[in-house]
Amino acid sequence: MSTKIETVSNFNNTAAKSRLTIKSAAELLGRVLIAGLFLLSGIGKITAYAATAGYMTSVGVPGAVLPLVIITEVFGSIAIMLGWRTRIVSLLLAGFTLLTGIFFHTNFSDQVQMIMFMKNVSITGAFLLLTVNGAGPLSLDNKPRK
Repeated sequence: MSTKIETVSNFNNTAAKSRLTIKSAAELLGRVLIAGLFLLSGIGKITAYAATAGYMTSVGVPGAVLPLVIITEVFGSIAIMLGWRTRIVSLLLAGFTLLTGIFFHTNFSDQVQMIMFMKNVSITGAFLLLTVNGAGPLSLDNKPRK
């Protein structure tokens, strides 16, 4: 009788470890995919600095905040990819993403702008999930401390 219990227990442990591995990999991939958009966007702003500053000014956002935007996108995305301080960084990026949508994509008579706004709202939701759930085991946040 105890052999049967041990076999079931071993099976459950193996299945749980397999799910944890898939879950961990999915969490890492999800962080990289979400943050990759911001890394590319930040790099794009560096390479087209004057044009980006001009666009920001045209919608009423001072071009002087562009360095802060670039720092937020580049360093925030790297932090999320690495899983470093994920909860706080993802909360900050959730606010940043929602504000970006409000400032730049509220011309709902333009279908493209409405889609861009909804994209920002969706990404905000993803960052809020990261805020609540954390980065997962494959992250610097979960690295054993010495």
